Amino acid sequence: MPALLPTEYFGEIVWLGRVIDMGAGIQSTAIPNIAVTLDGPDGEAHGGLTRPSCSRVLSQYPRGTTIRNVRQMSIVSAEELDIIANKIGLPHIDPAWLGASMVVRGIPDFSHVPPSSRLQAEDLSTLVIDMQNRPCHLPAKVISSVSETAAKSFKTAAKGRRGVTAWVEHPGHLAVGNQLRLHIPDQRAWQKINS
Repeated sequence: MPALLPTEYFGEIVWLGRVIDMGAGIQSTAIPNIAVTLDGPDGEAHGGLTRPSCSRVLSQYPRGTTIRNVRQMSIVSAEELDIIANKIGLPHIDPAWLGASMVVRGIPDFSHVPPSSRLQAEDLSTLVIDMQNRPCHLPAKVISSVSETAAKSFKTAAKGRRGVTAWVEHPGHLAVGNQLRLHIPDQRAWQKINS
């Protein structure tokens, strides 16, 4: 039996974006399609095979340690963005405000898809989900230009709905309108066993 099981769930790519210069801010720019390589999406500031470690892995490494880049992409769910927008009182959340690489529609509870799941396109472009992306303060800075009230409540509203980070396992080409099939690991959830 395979270690990764194809599911009946497909996510339609409804938006693609790219952060060109992280020094200029978190915002991404919408694009209709993108080549993805083992270094990540073409021209993406978060790309590369390696990256300096950040606050998310301080329990494992001193800040700035060179590690494998499993955060080449930030993928969010259209359905979860709608929930966040409703909770903070906005008509919609522009994925560019979040620095998103991709928005998918059609996979329920997307932010809780198991780590190591795959999203695979028809051309075999394959993205490996690293883990849930935790809300941070950077999108709030962008949202504050639209609404200070919404910006203050973003982090709480986005908890458990901020999507996932991912890296490219197999290169190819992605475009708005493509379908990505969800493949999940064939294993039970980890649990501490008392002896």
